[in-house]
Amino acid sequence: MNLFRLIKQQWLQQGTTTLLLGLSILLTHPALGQSQDASVTKKDPKNYKILVGFGAGGIPDASSRMIAPKLAEKMKSTVIVESKLGAGGTLAAIALLAAPADGATLLSVSPAHATAPAIYKKLPYDTSSDFAPITLIGEGPALLVVPNDLNVSNVADLISLAKANPGKLNYSSAGIGSSSHFAVELLKMQTGIDVVHIPYKGVSEALTEVVAGRVQFHITPYSTAIGLVKDGKVKALAVTSKKRLPELPGVPTAAESGAPQYDWVFWYGLLASAKTPPETITLLNKEIVSILRSPDIQKQLNQMGVSVTPSSPDEFKKLIAFEIVKFQKIAKAANIQPE
Repeated sequence: MNLFRLIKQQWLQQGTTTLLLGLSILLTHPALGQSQDASVTKKDPKNYKILVGFGAGGIPDASSRMIAPKLAEKMKSTVIVESKLGAGGTLAAIALLAAPADGATLLSVSPAHATAPAIYKKLPYDTSSDFAPITLIGEGPALLVVPNDLNVSNVADLISLAKANPGKLNYSSAGIGSSSHFAVELLKMQTGIDVVHIPYKGVSEALTEVVAGRVQFHITPYSTAIGLVKDGKVKALAVTSKKRLPELPGVPTAAESGAPQYDWVFWYGLLASAKTPPETITLLNKEIVSILRSPDIQKQLNQMGVSVTPSSPDEFKKLIAFEIVKFQKIAKAANIQPE
């Protein structure tokens, strides 16, 4: 992901002095280094839980269920995945903060975590300061899909059709303030099209409306639409990343096919409470990153269109902060009113 790489590069540049200072302290005080290492490698046989604010079939749920058994083995404990559906993932976030801050309860998140401050006037938590990032799991593009009978072949055609019929084309989303809503609002900002937003209660309903031809397009994560594309029920006009997907070599990027500035990816990761002891966050990062680097996990997520990109807690924190600002700018430009 270009954004993630940029943030990572900035972090590395800014962190050089701190890194050298830390190394010098460890070299002059070896006992400190030994004590830290012991705390990081010690396992805590507590029972773990990963909370998911979205339904089965999505990446937050699927990735959590891939990680859970391997984490249970590493921590010599149990790890369950629990669904806490509702309010765009915020109910799961509230449940995390209500649990003991010992690292035993984790939260699986997507961009919805960063959109929340832009769409809710009063959240019962601070998205930036109340959570401790553990690691980014990965990122993946979306597909821009249209009904089979819509007479367009690429994004340029869709833009031309929308400009010739201002206010007459509809697009579906998984709800007001959802990532699929913001994805189209960014496209509108960059191309100047006037299309009507039709929000639904989830991705499944939003896609069903495309299949039925009741809306003209929808932008959705690769994993949720690829089955419909392969079955010939919808037409994929573009992938939203900067590069084409090996699985769909004939489908161009949005930038190639009519929206040269457009770049949109969905990201996924794990958080804990900000009150969690730092050494516990370090341990969780170490073990979960190791899990994410295993070939079988990478293969499963790759098949769902997700590129596995584990990170340090600080890298993930900077990505979330960047995304919060980005979504607030889009919400302001699109006049998305907080609820």
